[in-house]
Amino acid sequence: MKLDPAGDRALVRRMLAGQEAAFEEFFAAYFPALFRFASVRLRDAVAAEEVVQAVLCRALTKLSSYRGEAALFTWLCTFCRNEISAYCNARGRTVRVDLAEDLPEVRAALESWAAHNPDDPESALRRREVATAVQTTLDRLPHRYGDALEWKYIDGLTVAEIGQRLGLGPKAAESLLARAREAFRDGFLSLARERRPAEAK
Repeated sequence: MKLDPAGDRALVRRMLAGQEAAFEEFFAAYFPALFRFASVRLRDAVAAEEVVQAVLCRALTKLSSYRGEAALFTWLCTFCRNEISAYCNARGRTVRVDLAEDLPEVRAALESWAAHNPDDPESALRRREVATAVQTTLDRLPHRYGDALEWKYIDGLTVAEIGQRLGLGPKAAESLLARAREAFRDGFLSLARERRPAEAK
């Protein structure tokens, strides 16, 4: 989605003024993007549609709080991430987070827990626990860090595309990603130590 801070602020002002065309533009622009965001994590089109509808309705009630400090899509993704977590928690589901397969720190934790017996029936449980720890860690990071990591490792965006979404040049985006990974690593390893079964400590 093309970054347009001035356009985002103008669109929000028009919606706050009650312009029907602005609401139609908002839904047409952001429903598909948020649907892709949710679908990657839920792997369920019906669930993704339900979540996105809830996100957009919630966002409309919070429009007056949008200050344009982040892209409108980034702001909406924060609502979407929270709504996905709430949806899954209410149904006893685990959010699918492929970041668990891509970050070395997470792979190391998975391999460590599975090392003694790869056929252990608890392996699937361990993997779900790791995925939950990943999502929890992401949710605790500053929004820009969490968004950048998800866009890089889950959505497969390039550094340039991430920079465009965040209003940063490529070098600044690369630097932010490095800081985000460091913050994620520290947070994840701390959480993983807390959750690791006693026998694995």
